[in-house]
Amino acid sequence: HVIDGCTEIRTRRSGADLGSARVVAVSKSDDLAALKADTQSESFLELRVGAPLKPAEAIVVFGYPLSGALSSAGNTTLGNITALTGLRDDSRYIQISAAVQPGNSGGPVLDESGRLVGVVQGKLDAIKVAKGVGDIPQNVNFAIRASTLSNFLEANQVSYEVAAKAEALPSTKVAEKALA
Repeated sequence: HVIDGCTEIRTRRSGADLGSARVVAVSKSDDLAALKADTQSESFLELRVGAPLKPAEAIVVFGYPLSGALSSAGNTTLGNITALTGLRDDSRYIQISAAVQPGNSGGPVLDESGRLVGVVQGKLDAIKVAKGVGDIPQNVNFAIRASTLSNFLEANQVSYEVAAKAEALPSTKVAEKALA
């Protein structure tokens, strides 16, 4: 949903323009798009694939929420994996407690070793749920699993790196990996 209606895609880091990118693959059903940037990145995130996720596992989310209102350098949010499936037990997703806002979509969800475990997809519509159940849900957010992402990448012949098991890092170091 992030690229819907885009006529031009620009890449940025810490508020600085890095150039343009083009779409090389899209999966509307999984809400994923693969982009090819004009400029090569010096770093990338490795996917955590094959290592099962666990409820309550610590995560770090990075993104650019509420663009134009909040920091152009991005925001880091801490949270946990709260469920191993998304809405209606959709196994392509995980539920996370880290706060997300418009602008976080497409951002990385990292484990405590800095491995990519998901891609932020969105959050529960609190107003709609409150009208239905009479209470406002809190911190009900969703990310596409890294395994769903790897299937998408493989189907579109886009290479990626799988992370080896690693030691836990301080959350400040994980945030640095997300920003890079």
